[in-house]
Amino acid sequence: MKLQSLATLAAVLEYGSFAAAAEQVHITPSAVSLQMKQLEGYFGRPLFDRSGRQVRPTAFARELSRTVGRALSEIEALRETSEQAPAGTVRLGVTESALTTLLPPAFADLQQGAPQVQLQIQRGMTPSLLHDVRAGRLDAAVLIRPPSGGSSRMRWTPLLDESFVLVVPAGLPGQRVDALLRTQPWIRLDRALVAGRLAARYVDARVPQRAALVDVPSVDAIVAMVAAGLGVSVLPQLRPELLATYAVREIGLGRDAPVRQMVMVRRAADAGSRRIDAVEQALVGAARQVARTIKAPPFQGLSSQEAVAQN
Repeated sequence: MKLQSLATLAAVLEYGSFAAAAEQVHITPSAVSLQMKQLEGYFGRPLFDRSGRQVRPTAFARELSRTVGRALSEIEALRETSEQAPAGTVRLGVTESALTTLLPPAFADLQQGAPQVQLQIQRGMTPSLLHDVRAGRLDAAVLIRPPSGGSSRMRWTPLLDESFVLVVPAGLPGQRVDALLRTQPWIRLDRALVAGRLAARYVDARVPQRAALVDVPSVDAIVAMVAAGLGVSVLPQLRPELLATYAVREIGLGRDAPVRQMVMVRRAADAGSRRIDAVEQALVGAARQVARTIKAPPFQGLSSQEAVAQN
């Protein structure tokens, strides 16, 4: 196994296709395909689902890429010759969802491992936070990676992959996703958010021209509305504390479920900044903790074959 093959895998996941990755790593698409098959042979597990029209990465491929990214970051850190503890202020942008999931454990880890690093927190939505990082008004941000993959001039560190689910009132009967979306009011996550656009695209594909009851820019607010019996919603998988607080349940969306990737983004030009590296390492550790607490709900909707049969 060669490190170049792992770098090629990261490019495939970042740019969305073998052809696009080939341009980035300066080899042919057929060479990309060969490297992916060699990796699959080495690990003995598929990296891509090739059953549909488009080749889609498996969960194992994403996990492998995250592991490799962390390893390369740690290798890069070994180049640091100074033993001085990292210190200084890091201006960190954080999306609403990360404020209550990743930030608390990351901050606790930072206090223990790099107490001289101070955080200035700015809350915002992905587009504005990304713009502020590019402009130098923020040192880094935790946000949802754009579906396009994002600029190669930025450093993107994967943190969490969050699958979407259908959230319904706990006492609402029925298990089929399509039927519930057709018969129940749809509370739509605001499409100004990356997650809102992913959710709306999924609903439009399953139930074309479905009108929304209302657009709401907050996952927590939508969960409270669903618990009150006002409708159902397609949302990123809920935090355990939300499930414990509100009378709702999740229904898995199966292989067609949208997935959003929470990342930390920083300028590539800031590589080697020990204070930003410390924040990045704390966030990666926090993401591992959060991932261990999330259990995906079973798929209770229609499979692709069943959907075709009913249409």
